[in-house]
Amino acid sequence: MELRHLRYFIAVAEEGSLTNAAERRLHTAQPSLSRQIRDLELEIGVKLLERKARGIVLTAAGRVFLNHVRLALMQIEVACDVARGTEQPKKKPKFVIGFLLGQEAVWLSESLRILREEAPDVETTLMTKSSPELAVGLMQGKIDVALLRREVQTVGLAFKFLIKEPLIAILPSRHRLARHRTVPLQDLARESFISTARVAPVLRSVIDDYAAKAGIRLKQNYDAETLSGGMSLVASTGGFTLLPHYVRHALIPSVVARPLRGEVPTIGLMMGYNKSNTSPLLKKFLLRADELVNHVSQEEAYSRSLKRGHRKLSI
Repeated sequence: MELRHLRYFIAVAEEGSLTNAAERRLHTAQPSLSRQIRDLELEIGVKLLERKARGIVLTAAGRVFLNHVRLALMQIEVACDVARGTEQPKKKPKFVIGFLLGQEAVWLSESLRILREEAPDVETTLMTKSSPELAVGLMQGKIDVALLRREVQTVGLAFKFLIKEPLIAILPSRHRLARHRTVPLQDLARESFISTARVAPVLRSVIDDYAAKAGIRLKQNYDAETLSGGMSLVASTGGFTLLPHYVRHALIPSVVARPLRGEVPTIGLMMGYNKSNTSPLLKKFLLRADELVNHVSQEEAYSRSLKRGHRKLSI
């Protein structure tokens, strides 16, 4: 088995078509690609792909194999990068910290304070991405530490729990349910649901469990590529989405956030890192994780008290 066989398989699986994979991704002839896939299946001893009317689909064995192949190739890329790095001249030390898009508004200031106190000479780089992308960056050694979800398809990562965030409903500002202070899930079940599963699979799992426990089936009509795209779809379609509480810092003007009524689902925010990362600064940062949480919690509580006081003065 050669690495090219694995790369060919991934291309076909992601494109859902031998022809598209050959022409767009691999720049090879389709008969040659078909032969390479057959050779791979013969070597493994199981069928990985099936031809359907709408293209190529993965078998059950193919789905399992795809996950492991992606991780294997990722680890090989990391090994190559590390090997190349030993031959390069040493530069000023760097530390890369990643955040879920929007979470930097909550956590960045205190994180930078701690990093400056521990290593003022280290150059800190900020990276904001989706949780699965942050997990990939950690596995590849491109990110030292990240605030993300506990992603499932990972190898060699460790997660330290930070906080639990309640989910909130995001609605068009003129939606009939936006007039309520809290929104029951039963009423939302009648509305069109905007999913963000592609960029937030852990979030979607929490939402599915929440709906299942309530005995409700959400009517999903759209799937957003980003969280901001999800909010834009909410505004334009009149539907709703469910997002963690932190997104209230990044709401677009045409939507509003409302708490859910009854038992509210929560999603965990983790501090993730690669177990093989030997950075002394990473170890120091992890040791101060509790301090980071306490400072952010105090800031959030102070901000809420100011808002309550402002409302009382307005009344």
